[in-house]
Amino acid sequence: MNATWLTVFPEKIKQLLQQLSSSLFEQLEEIRFREGRPFELNTGGSYYFLTPEGGLTRDPSQAYCPDREEGRKVLDLITNHSLYTMEEELRKGFITLPGGHRVGLAGRTVLSGGRVEHIREISSFNLRIAREIRGAATPLLKHLLDFKRKNVLHTLIISPPQQGKTTMLRDLARQISSGSWGHSEAKWSGLKVAIVDERSEIAGCRQGVPSFDLGPRTDVMDACPKAEGMMMMLRSMSPEVIIVDEIGRAEDAAAIAEALHAGVSVVATVHGAEVAEVLSRPFLSSLAEGAFFQRFVILSRAERKLTFRLLDGKQRPMLLEGSPSGGGWGYA
Repeated sequence: MNATWLTVFPEKIKQLLQQLSSSLFEQLEEIRFREGRPFELNTGGSYYFLTPEGGLTRDPSQAYCPDREEGRKVLDLITNHSLYTMEEELRKGFITLPGGHRVGLAGRTVLSGGRVEHIREISSFNLRIAREIRGAATPLLKHLLDFKRKNVLHTLIISPPQQGKTTMLRDLARQISSGSWGHSEAKWSGLKVAIVDERSEIAGCRQGVPSFDLGPRTDVMDACPKAEGMMMMLRSMSPEVIIVDEIGRAEDAAAIAEALHAGVSVVATVHGAEVAEVLSRPFLSSLAEGAFFQRFVILSRAERKLTFRLLDGKQRPMLLEGSPSGGGWGYA
């Protein structure tokens, strides 16, 4: 069981996790450490508690409960023994680890001018295990091609949290950048891709270098607000495609509109369940009125298999269902 993320846990917890079966270990997606409360595992939508013997239970009274000293050790390990150097990450509420894994944090916030300055007395950690699924976007990408412009169509990917949006974006970037179109008539080469990765989730950058294979012609603006990052990429990197995750503010929509007017294709994601509901939100209404998006993709997941519905720019169904991963699916 060679997993770099194991290093964030003290030795006792590490040993308990290593007692899990190989198949279950490989399916782990979230590990939740709550001080003085049951230690929880998420394996593809199924939730269990870890027992003091390294087994699994659904009864929280039988679960292993880590103490404060173990919580301090976890914080020390994820900050590499230096809280001071991680102040900015602590203020945002998460820390990105080597390999693109992310640890979310919860505790007592310290405010300055009405804004969160940092988090202290951290008592909850949520490790989200990032996985790269090469080929995840193959069944989808061929439906997003713009043959006239030899590019991809402006696309909005919609799904609730933890359904695979980021994993899909990661593989779309790799294939678009490398020109792996999956269509016999798409003969143009790979395109220049710019990723604006505000939460360091898509690329999993560590010291500015992506942890994942994003293709040979991809540039990443890491830990940068989406709207500002998109404008910076437009001005400085001359991208042909911009990829951005989880838009949610009016300035995000304005930056997307600016990119589209500049002739740059945009592939974005947003939390939601249906196209009409998403486009009714105030921050997206301008994009809806301008009919900017040419494809809508609705992702969902059941029993570790991802399915998608595809709609055209007028919200008419094109493809009712697909299965990009064909099996085990992990999210970041």
